[in-house]
Order: sequence, then structure tokens, then C-alpha cells
Amino acid sequence: MPSPSSDRPSPDPPDAALQEERRVLQRRLAGLASEFDDTVAASLDSNADDEHDPEGATIAFERSQLSSMSRQLLQRIAEVDVALTRVDAGTYGVCTACGQPIAPGRLRARPAAALCIDCAIRADRP
Repeated sequence: MPSPSSDRPSPDPPDAALQEERRVLQRRLAGLASEFDDTVAASLDSNADDEHDPEGATIAFERSQLSSMSRQLLQRIAEVDVALTRVDAGTYGVCTACGQPIAPGRLRARPAAALCIDCAIRADRP
């Protein structure tokens, strides 16, 4: 009987969950890019001077916020790509810090998780 990893007619569950998360993140990123372009275009059509116009600070803040959210989405997409690499390497679901299995519930909630809960908590502490 062939092993489950040697004969894959369709993606296994981690692949499918990660690919879906990647698609969702890419759609969000495309939406933010469109929103950013609209914001820039709207500011070009006005004679708003960010420094002296009361609305200018709002426009600058909006552009800054959209840029920040785009960077965060790009980071999450990179994390998903790394997780897909771990699937291919056969190390998906194993904590990259301690080598213990990552709880299935954590992987369902965060398919790209690289750390188990205990290591993630330790990593967040100063």
C-alpha cells in the first residue's frame, strides 16, 4: 500500500488550508492596493496640501495606514509560503523552536504557525 505522501491525487489538508489562506491574503492585498491607488488618485485631483490643509492629515494618515496594512499582508503571505515549504519538507506541524508537534487546533486557527503555543508565548515575552 503506497504511503499517503507518495501518491497525492489532490492536495492534502495542510496544503489546501495554506493555499486557501494565501488566496484570501492575496485578495485582501489586491483590495488594499486598489484602495491605495484610489486614495492617491483622489489626492492628485485636489489641491490639498497635506501640511496646510485640514483634510491633508487625513489623506496622509490614510495612505500610511494602507501601506502598513499592505506590509502586514505581505509578511503573512511570506509566512504561508514558508509553511508550504515545511509541508513539502515533511516538517509541517512541528515546532521550529522545540521540535515538538504543534497542536492541531493551533494549526486550524493559524495554518502557517511555525511555533507551538508554549514557544509562541515565550517568543512574545520580553
